[in-house]
Amino acid sequence: MSIELGKFNQLEVVKEVDFGVYLDGGEEGEILLPTRYVPEDCKIGDFLNVFLYLDMDERLIATTLTPLVQVGQFACLEVSWVNQYGAFLNWGLMKDLFVPFREQKMKMQVGRKYVVHAHVDEESYRIVASAKVERYLSKEKPEYAPGAEVNILIWQKTDLGFKAIIDDMYSGLLYENEIFCPLETGMEMKAFVKQVREDGKVDLILQKPGFEKIDDFSKTLLDYIKEHGGRINLNDKSPAEDIYDTFGVSKKTFKKGVGDLYKKRLITLHEDGIVWADS
Repeated sequence: MSIELGKFNQLEVVKEVDFGVYLDGGEEGEILLPTRYVPEDCKIGDFLNVFLYLDMDERLIATTLTPLVQVGQFACLEVSWVNQYGAFLNWGLMKDLFVPFREQKMKMQVGRKYVVHAHVDEESYRIVASAKVERYLSKEKPEYAPGAEVNILIWQKTDLGFKAIIDDMYSGLLYENEIFCPLETGMEMKAFVKQVREDGKVDLILQKPGFEKIDDFSKTLLDYIKEHGGRINLNDKSPAEDIYDTFGVSKKTFKKGVGDLYKKRLITLHEDGIVWADS
């Protein structure tokens, strides 16, 4: 049996001690799970889902806590402290995540957040992070179909818009003229594939492609109003962020949907909201 450092592993409890339990780490030997993380009903023979990392003394140790990033993933993390060797990021565990100076694009500052990639350093066998995220993005052309829903992490502001990391693997771009809600580095959200270009880059949009057809959204809007007592506290003067948070569409699409329903006399418009005409 082999274990995966920096990831969750299903390991068997093989020994109980005063300060925790030991888990079967296969070739790595027994691995300690400290008392504070041991489930109340834990007994020898149980299998526990634990995250493995190295403690302050560089020994394998287990925890049931979920870190903010695992090996092979990207995340936006805050710098807790720095020293002559590099920066240390808060990733939700007792031991901070190390970023050597050679893996920093600019000198990291305490209190600031940076998008990084977590990996195991081949020389030291330590879990480290790198702010040079480009080198860890796949060079393969993605096989997403237009309209595919993906998970993204906003990575960098550019003149064209915002770069995003897609599914912990690919690079994508949200164009400035297609963004209708405030974005900032480190935000995680759902997005949709607009197209995969010949160079392998992915163009993204925040609005579900099906809602580009106004009839589709008009029905969605009317159904929502009916389901909420025949009235909503939004109208065409509401902030774009509020509209997006509620419906996941741009203010432009929302206004067209409102206009469509109003022309059909299905709704009435008021200063403080919209009312279903049959309510």
